[in-house]
Amino acid sequence: MPDSRRPRAFAARLDSCVESTPLARHLLRAYLAALPSGDHYRDIAELLLGELFANAVQHSAAPDDRLVEVRFALVGNRLRLEVHDAGAGRPSVRSAAPDEEHGRGLFLVNELAERWGCCPRAGGIGKFVWALIAPSFSPALV
Repeated sequence: MPDSRRPRAFAARLDSCVESTPLARHLLRAYLAALPSGDHYRDIAELLLGELFANAVQHSAAPDDRLVEVRFALVGNRLRLEVHDAGAGRPSVRSAAPDEEHGRGLFLVNELAERWGCCPRAGGIGKFVWALIAPSFSPALV
């Protein structure tokens, strides 16, 4: 019998604008609040989701009326985040100069996620970027 206390995967489509980034993080916090161990993912997950969502909005060459989809799921004891957009470009980690204000998002994803990657979307339109996040156990949470 399935465990009814564990939330299933969650997905939502949001407007492709930077103003939707806080809403994406809010939805993630609500999802994690339903998990018994959600606090173990929250800080890193919020940071990485914000970076992935902002990248989808800023760097996608998709038409402005396209939506960005976020998905969250607990896979084993790893949190999987996905951000889907209709753009064709693939993200890559780059080195930002110390005086640059942008360009560190994927560096953070690369450093803080257990693994991450980019895949084409089913149907051939766009891509999704995913990240797996291991639980963190700080003294305040144990």
